[in-house]
Amino acid sequence: MRAPLRRLWLKIHRWVGLTLGPVLAFVALLGAMLVVGQPLDRWAHPELFAARSTGPSGNAVAAAAALPLEPLRQRIVAEFGPGTNFTLRPPRDADETLWVLVRGSWSGTLYLDPATGAEQGRRGTQEGAYNLVYKIHSSLLLDSTGKAILAFVALSYLFLLVTGAVLWWPVRWPPSLRIELRRGLLRGLFDLHRTGGAVLGLLIAVSVATGAYMAWRPLGGYISAALGQKPVKAPTIAKDSANGPRLPLDELVARAQQVYPGQPIGYVLVPGKADRPVRVRFRLDDDPHPNGISSVWLNPVTGEVLAARKWQELDTGNGMVAVVFPLHTGALGGVLHEIVTALLGLALGGLGVSGVWLWWRRRADRRRLAARQVHSTT
Repeated sequence: MRAPLRRLWLKIHRWVGLTLGPVLAFVALLGAMLVVGQPLDRWAHPELFAARSTGPSGNAVAAAAALPLEPLRQRIVAEFGPGTNFTLRPPRDADETLWVLVRGSWSGTLYLDPATGAEQGRRGTQEGAYNLVYKIHSSLLLDSTGKAILAFVALSYLFLLVTGAVLWWPVRWPPSLRIELRRGLLRGLFDLHRTGGAVLGLLIAVSVATGAYMAWRPLGGYISAALGQKPVKAPTIAKDSANGPRLPLDELVARAQQVYPGQPIGYVLVPGKADRPVRVRFRLDDDPHPNGISSVWLNPVTGEVLAARKWQELDTGNGMVAVVFPLHTGALGGVLHEIVTALLGLALGGLGVSGVWLWWRRRADRRRLAARQVHSTT
């Protein structure tokens, strides 16, 4: 590459990295902490995650299936108000609690005994170390604004990766991946930054791109629009069919289960307003999403099944979440994938920190050299 063009690429890489790199490095390190923090959080708070009683069968999943849901809905409405939205997460393992994610006058999660419905504890959305780290990682504590910022920063990294690859691209192949540690810390860190970015850049790019997709969901709509597809939206309820008392939640869930019989439920999303459908998400055998996104929507007043869609029937932008979410979190490939995800987060954080440190050291060295030259001429 010609020297002027290389200097231009270097300036672009440097200043994009210095302005946006620290934010992305910080968020990446938090992401690595989340992978390790989730099992630690469950270990540290057994009162929230381990069911005290699991019924005669000793199985929390079966106990939760037998727990009446309508009295639970009425209890939540009585405490948090009739406009409260909440989501039920049935236990996935034999000893797990039943989670109720509440979004109303109070936002947080209730942890219930699946056999009795008794509350074992509750935690706000930002209470506890794990929840706080998750909120910072996912939105910088700025809700939708923070998500948009993170999506922009993540997508900027992809451009940073391109500029780094251009600067690294060798004249002769195969390239040398040697990291020289005997010529001082500055040279060793430079080689590590350069070689680490070249070797791990593509893997990190996958993690960053999936993070951008998860952070700012409108990206899914843009992807579908670019492919000429119309985004699949949740069905709506006509005003004249939303009047009257709600059907019991147990009956609504039972009707949804008739659509996908024998399939485990991932979530039950219950809106506070009767003119919005109840959504039951199923974890079908071929659904890669750990919580399942194949869904049935029902009218909460009439019980009519408004729509039923498997994840493959969604438009590309919305259907991608089935793969993107477990790919980003490491759930797609089990424990090994989670370890790789955590290491990639550490690597991205290291690239950001090393880039800033290299810039600062070289700037300090230039200042010292300039000071010596001034001193020698006086």
